[in-house]
Amino acid sequence: MIDFDREDGARMVGGRARARPPRQMTHDPEAWPEAPSPDAGAEAVRQIARRLTRAMQDRGLSLRVTAAGSGVNRQAIADLLAGNSWPDVATVARLAAFTGVRLWPDGPVRVRRSKQ
Repeated sequence: MIDFDREDGARMVGGRARARPPRQMTHDPEAWPEAPSPDAGAEAVRQIARRLTRAMQDRGLSLRVTAAGSGVNRQAIADLLAGNSWPDVATVARLAAFTGVRLWPDGPVRVRRSKQ
C-alpha cells in the first residue's frame, strides 16, 4: 500500500487520488486539456483527451457519431474530453478501436513536480 502522507506526494490510484476529476489536478483547470498535470494519472487522462479530440476533429466526428460507433455513452465521452471523469481501460480501448488512433500515451507519462 502507498502512504498518502508521504513527503514525495505519492498516492494510490483510486480512493482519494480519484476523488477530484483529472482537470482539477492540473495547474490551470480552465486550460484543460492543454495545461499539463503534475499527477501521472491525470496527465495520462489529459493526453488521452487531447488525442481523442484531435482524432474526432480530423475525422469530422461528433459526440453522437463517436458514441454510436464506439459503443461508449455520449456523456462518458463528453466527460472524458472535459476532464471530468477517469475513463476505464475498456472505454479507452473502444474509443481507440473506433477512431483507429492510439489514445494511450506512448511510454511512461512524464510529470513535473511543483516546487513548494
